[in-house]
Amino acid sequence: MTHTAALIKSQKIILFDAQCKLCSAWCNFIIAQDPQAMFKLCSVQSPKGQQILMHFGYSTTDFASMVYIENAQAFIQSHAFFEVIKQLGYPWKLSGIFSVLPNRFNNWLYDKIASNRYTLFGKYHYCRIPSKQDQAHYL
Repeated sequence: MTHTAALIKSQKIILFDAQCKLCSAWCNFIIAQDPQAMFKLCSVQSPKGQQILMHFGYSTTDFASMVYIENAQAFIQSHAFFEVIKQLGYPWKLSGIFSVLPNRFNNWLYDKIASNRYTLFGKYHYCRIPSKQDQAHYL
């Protein structure tokens, strides 16, 4: 078993665009709501992030979606969001009710936000370095 295969089998991993301010805010939210660090955050720009993207056959240059990996299965778009949110505590998991809406609509909305995220929220010209207290949350 390769290192990447072993890693994705044993971790709940959220791959995110570290240059995206919205994605970074999402990571800060996850850190605040996940004190046991059950989710591991990993930048798509990092070597591990690139390996995981390649493992699943996703682009390593065009980051159009957050990717969530659990039990060696990858989720993207709104599916990734709902898989994560349903594992958080109340009241956040209640927003999972929107997963009953048609996938086509949820993914359309997700894609609209994702494709305009830099315009709407801005872009960092560098990747965030986790603080010592947050390192347990990162892969």
